[in-house]
Amino acid sequence: MELAYDYPLYRPPSEANSLIFQVTLGCSFNKCSFCNMYRTKEYSERKWEDIRTEIDMMAKFYPDTRRIFLADGDALNMSKDGLVQILQYLYQKFPNIERVSCYAMPKNLLQKNDEELKALRAAGLHMFYVGIESGNDTVLKKVTKGATGKSIVHACNKAKKHGYILSCMVILGLGGKKYTKEHIADTAKVLGEIAPDYVGALTLYLEDGVHEEFMSKYGESFDFIDDVEVLDELERLIKDFDPKTPVLFRANHASNVYSIGGTMPDDRKKILSLIEGLKQHPEMLKPKFLRRF
Repeated sequence: MELAYDYPLYRPPSEANSLIFQVTLGCSFNKCSFCNMYRTKEYSERKWEDIRTEIDMMAKFYPDTRRIFLADGDALNMSKDGLVQILQYLYQKFPNIERVSCYAMPKNLLQKNDEELKALRAAGLHMFYVGIESGNDTVLKKVTKGATGKSIVHACNKAKKHGYILSCMVILGLGGKKYTKEHIADTAKVLGEIAPDYVGALTLYLEDGVHEEFMSKYGESFDFIDDVEVLDELERLIKDFDPKTPVLFRANHASNVYSIGGTMPDDRKKILSLIEGLKQHPEMLKPKFLRRF
């Protein structure tokens, strides 16, 4: 049994086995020039009656559900009361829930005050997937992220203070050839200040729908880095990222040149050794036609 989803539907790779409920459609910001995910939709919040009907239906077919993901890209933009109502009903209908998660933009986290985040955590919202993309303010502005390195750190640490699990994404190559050093140095710094539970490194891939917009908004010529330079960025990121607590690091997204992962900082040497080997044997990298964002 499947829900009548409003496509396209996206979820993090780690939510592959989760039951997904679309509580919002699209993205309230929808201006990031590298992202084509919700360009075909206008942001809206679904009616409680419709969400409740879907929860009732799926509870009959999947009563033992343990993980739930709230889509689309902007569930946290809903009001605290609206989300609490949904969460409370989910736990009523699915007594075996272990985790409820959603995407969260830095601006969403900053717009929720401490009491609201505390209430959502108490109602059973466990985990946020946060797109950091870069820690460098110049790059963030050029890709119209709507955030700064400082605001990203503030937003993520605000969530951590209330006990949320954080999975943060960064994008290799987002600064192009010109800003590659600043992009990685500041991204490593921001990640170190946050020390999220999980970090996922993707590689920049522009779909046809946003390619022209990305180039236009960037404000100057953008030169893509090549595969070896992607490995150079990843190497610098691993060298400079120094979390105070263990962080599960992955660069195994479909966009990446090779699947790499480990726990930072314990596996730093192992990861760096693998990267060095790949740089010496670029024929081992994933062919470009197999990569996507």
